[in-house]
Amino acid sequence: MAVQLTQQDIADLKKQGYSEQEIQKAIEDIEREDLQSSAGQHPSSSSGTQQTTQQRASNFSTKQMDDIAKYQLELNDLLEQTEHILKGDIVVIENGKKEWRPNPNPEKNPLNEEGIRKIMQELQNYINRHIILGDYEQKDINQIMRDYGRKLNNLIFMKYEEMGMDTQEKRQEYQSIVMNIVNLVYASYSRAKDGAERRSLREMITTGYNYQGQGMMNPGQQQGQGQRARGMLNPMRWVGGKYV
Repeated sequence: MAVQLTQQDIADLKKQGYSEQEIQKAIEDIEREDLQSSAGQHPSSSSGTQQTTQQRASNFSTKQMDDIAKYQLELNDLLEQTEHILKGDIVVIENGKKEWRPNPNPEKNPLNEEGIRKIMQELQNYINRHIILGDYEQKDINQIMRDYGRKLNNLIFMKYEEMGMDTQEKRQEYQSIVMNIVNLVYASYSRAKDGAERRSLREMITTGYNYQGQGMMNPGQQQGQGQRARGMLNPMRWVGGKYV
């Protein structure tokens, strides 16, 4: 069965770091596997083919683990979204894609540029890779959150006019801003509770090594396990849910 990819599918794969040659090769692999599977043949019929298959499995496994780890540790989107919300930006769906647009009534924004800068500067000290890959006990997280909540509250209280809260209506957003920011920081530390995030990342890396190790089994074992593991590593099987 031929693998049919849309232009969007191809664009998404290229964004993940795959070249056109790699995409085409992966398509050829999966079509050959499906054909041989239906004919009751094993794709690794020679030592040369077996070695090539092991190499591709290793490459795709490493790439997939890297992508998963990057996704898990990627915090820029969260910080950018928080900054948009503090700016009062609104979400617009255009051509099926989400876009942030400036508030059509910026005079109602509770914070000015200086206020947003101060809060985001503080927030980046608490939402970063070093924090979520840390190892904190619950009592330590509770103490950090008490200190941070007090620090953030005092910052806005002492500088609310400088930060843009120059009307009673804007100051009504005070409590909401503090609580939302504190909740974001708490979520960051919760990921690091008892080293959970670091342990999860280590398990993913170990899983990746195990997938690569499947290619070192003997042919009989490969047919039962290695072939399935290798097939699942082929990124074409994850495009648009066509091949699962």
